[in-house]
Amino acid sequence: MSPSIAVRSLVSVIVLPGVAALLIPWLIVAPAGPPKGVAWLGLVPLGFGLALFTWCVVEFGTRGRGTLAPWDAPRRFVAVGPYRFVRNPMYLGVGSIVLAEAILFGSASLLVYLAALAVAWHLFVILWEEPSLERTFGDEYRAYRARVRRWLPRMP
Repeated sequence: MSPSIAVRSLVSVIVLPGVAALLIPWLIVAPAGPPKGVAWLGLVPLGFGLALFTWCVVEFGTRGRGTLAPWDAPRRFVAVGPYRFVRNPMYLGVGSIVLAEAILFGSASLLVYLAALAVAWHLFVILWEEPSLERTFGDEYRAYRARVRRWLPRMP
């Protein structure tokens, strides 16, 4: 990944998922004490979410030559890595991080927030993202959409 794309990716991560997965959850649960008992199981979805999200950002930067931000989207279509299994792995990664925070801090409010995020993401994907990808990448995106599910991973 070029230094320019790395910096742009970092900025987009701070602005978008940084707010959704860190700032807002912190505002919901702060001041929360450290996790207790089985709450530490939240580290499992946290690790999964961070790994999946990072993999997606790297694929967007190296193969797509862009970032996760709509204003600096990949210039080339990315259908490799986690995108072979599900069309929206980045959202799933961020959702996994918020789920982990809900478990770690025993917060029902974070679960409600996660549900609201899921609805917002779904509406954004179907109303803006998918039509935009179809306009930009045409038949390549239509073929991809026909073989890869939106939210539920499937082996290719």
